[in-house]
Amino acid sequence: MPSGTVLLRYWAAARAAAGVDTEAVPVPVEGESVGPLLDAAVTRHPELARVLKVASVLVDGRAADRDTRVAPTGVVEVLPPFAGG
Repeated sequence: MPSGTVLLRYWAAARAAAGVDTEAVPVPVEGESVGPLLDAAVTRHPELARVLKVASVLVDGRAADRDTRVAPTGVVEVLPPFAGG
């Protein structure tokens, strides 16, 4: 079955935990939900688990949860809480 590629972007503490700022992840042509994509990211980058407990997730620039579907060419961003003002 052909697949697409979702881009995962990690910001701030998520980038530090993952050790990369972006990664391309193959997904089925019909897409995937955020939950399995993040679970697979934690398998690759175990330190990411602690950050995901408090992070916000965006899909194509919109707030998302684990059940949000991602298009096969979508962008998922992991944004930990930011300090400052």
